[in-house]
Amino acid sequence: MRLRNKPWAVKLVNDHPESVLQNPDPDKKIDWAERFGNDHPIEIEVGSGKGHFITTLAEMHPDKNYVALELQTTAAGIILRTKLEKGLDNLQILRGDAADINSFFGKNTTDVIYLNFSDPWPKTRHEKRRLTYKSFLSKYEEVLKPEGHIEFKTDNSGLFAYSVQSMNNYGMFFDFVSVDLHHEKPEIVEKNIETEYEHKFAAKGNPIYALHAHFETK
Repeated sequence: MRLRNKPWAVKLVNDHPESVLQNPDPDKKIDWAERFGNDHPIEIEVGSGKGHFITTLAEMHPDKNYVALELQTTAAGIILRTKLEKGLDNLQILRGDAADINSFFGKNTTDVIYLNFSDPWPKTRHEKRRLTYKSFLSKYEEVLKPEGHIEFKTDNSGLFAYSVQSMNNYGMFFDFVSVDLHHEKPEIVEKNIETEYEHKFAAKGNPIYALHAHFETK
């Protein structure tokens, strides 16, 4: 989802380099322990939008570190504003491309990768841009810890079917699969943190597709 450019967001992001890392050198790994000031477990959301999901997680789990990987400056600014308002010291914002995720994070350093409502790139010629394409899965496998996993949500049935097939072909294992997340057992629904887009879409009565999957432990 493309957000309208907001000049205030650009200034806010530029004024807070301690919270937002912009376009880092892909040839140099980031020292996340130094940026967070601790070595707590790290979880990443790829494409955070306005950041309701990742800021809610950070607020709920102060004992974990969260990284919002987001390409748009306006989105980064909106997330940063919430981070500052809530005093979320365990949240960092990384302005960068998801294709470079294995450059930004070291091998076996991440516990969870969240893929929420990613661009479906429906045209066949754009398959390689989908965040569940095999080349992306390879990069996620590199940065995730052996016991780590991916959590994926979408409103797009085509992208969901593609992602299940792509992960299966890659040799991943599924821990949870749902074709109607908001009508699962109450204990599952209660644990679900909605994104802004998810809330709007589900309010119309449309299904939300979700899965949790992990790689083979080597």
